[in-house]
Amino acid sequence: MSKEETIQFEGVVTEVLPESRYRVTLSNGVKILAYGSGKMKMHRIKVLMGDRVTVEMSPYDLTKGRITFRHLGAPRNDATQTR
Repeated sequence: MSKEETIQFEGVVTEVLPESRYRVTLSNGVKILAYGSGKMKMHRIKVLMGDRVTVEMSPYDLTKGRITFRHLGAPRNDATQTR
């Protein structure tokens, strides 16, 4: 396994923390600390509590990860969904 290879998991954001950090519960029940990837920050993609996300993790540290994708779910009624 090379250094650049990552492991991908799906999970649910359970807590929004300061400094763009999130507590994510993975599909296998493990809780990790994650942050938003650079592309998500660049395109101003908001991640809220309860969102389903894809998390990339290094095989060397399985307690931290990077959120790379926010899955579309049920529509929310908030200010971000304006026409």
